[in-house]
Amino acid sequence: MADAALPIDTELQPEETESKKGSSAFSRVFRYSAVRLVMLFFTVVVGIYLTILIANMGGYVDQIRQGEIRSRISMEIYMNTSPEMKQKSSEEKKLMVDERVALEEKRLGLDKPFIIRSFGFLKDALLLNLGHAEHMFSDSGSKTVRLILLERLPATLVMWGLANFILFFLALFMALILSRQYGSFWDKAIIALAPTGSAPGWFYGLFLIIIFASVLGVLPFGGMVDAPPPDTTIGYGLSLAKHLILPVTAIIISTVFLSAYNWRTFFLIYSSEDYVEMAKAKGLSEREIERRYVLRPTLPTIITTFALMLITLWTGAIILETTFNWPGLGRALYSAIGLFDTPVIVGSQVIYAYLLAITVFLLDFIYALVDPRVRVGERGRS
Repeated sequence: MADAALPIDTELQPEETESKKGSSAFSRVFRYSAVRLVMLFFTVVVGIYLTILIANMGGYVDQIRQGEIRSRISMEIYMNTSPEMKQKSSEEKKLMVDERVALEEKRLGLDKPFIIRSFGFLKDALLLNLGHAEHMFSDSGSKTVRLILLERLPATLVMWGLANFILFFLALFMALILSRQYGSFWDKAIIALAPTGSAPGWFYGLFLIIIFASVLGVLPFGGMVDAPPPDTTIGYGLSLAKHLILPVTAIIISTVFLSAYNWRTFFLIYSSEDYVEMAKAKGLSEREIERRYVLRPTLPTIITTFALMLITLWTGAIILETTFNWPGLGRALYSAIGLFDTPVIVGSQVIYAYLLAITVFLLDFIYALVDPRVRVGERGRS
C-alpha cells in the first residue's frame, strides 16, 4: 500500500506574515506619497504660472516698463546741458535714445516676447530664485525680494499670528460651552451675532480707530510702535502691545462669533451620535464624553483649520495692515500691486503655494495618526 501523501503546509509563519504586511504597507504609502507629490507639484506649477500671467497682466506691465525706460532715458539726454550734447541735432539725440533704450531692454530681457520670458520666470520661481524688485526696497536699502519679504514677516507674525491664535482657541472654547448649553440665552445671542462675520476686519477697524483713537484718544491710530521708538526693551514691548490692541480686536470681532457658531454646530452633530448616548448610559462624566467622543472625532477638522490658519499668516492682511499702517507682508503686497512690482507679487505667492502644498501633503499623514479609521493610500476605507 502506497504511503499516503503528506499535506503541504501552505500557512505562513507569523513572522513572515508580519513582514509581508509591513512591506505591503510601506509600498502602499510610498506609491501614494509619490503620486500625491507629483499632483501637488503640478498644481503648484499651474498656480504659479497663472500668478505670473496675472501679475504681468499678460505682458502689459512690460509695456509700462518699456515706456518708463524710454521716458527716463529721453529726459536724461534732452535735459543734458553739456556743450557736447548741445551741439547734437534732434535726429542724433533721437538715435542716442533709441540705442540706449535697446541696450536697456536687452539687459532686462524686454526684447524677447513675453510668452517666452514667462517660462523663464516660472523656472526661477520654482527654484525660489526670486530675484530683485523693480521699485521696492527693503529697510536696509536692498532690492532683493527675499530680504523685502523676510523683513516684513516678523510684523505680520506678531499681529496676524497673535490675533489668529486668540481667535482660534477662543472660538473653540466658546463653541464647546455653547454645545453644552443648547438653546440657552448665550447660544441664541451667538447665533444672532454670527452674521457680523460678513464684514471684514478692516471695516470694524475703522470704527475702532474713530472711537478709541480719534474721539477718546486712548490708543494710537496705527503703526507698530511709537515714533521715535522707545530705547528700552520694556518700553518697546509696551508700545508694541498698545499698537496691537486695535488691529487684533478688529480681527477677532470680525470672525469670532461666526467661527464659534460653526464649531458649535459641528460639536452638536457629534454629540447627538448613538455612541455618545451609550457613553452617557455607561455613566461617563461630561468632560470625558466631550474629550473622547466629541473632540476626538472632530480632531482632523480642528487640525486642518489650525494648519491652514498657520500658513495664511504668510499672506498677511492686505487692507487691514494698510488701514492700521502696519509694516507687514500684507502692506508690502499692497504696495507691490500699486507699483506693478511683479517680482515681489510673484515671490510672495510662490512661497505661499509651496507652504500650502507641503501642508496639504503632511495633513494626509497626520489624519492617519490621529484617526484610526484613516489609512494612508487605501481607498474605500471609512
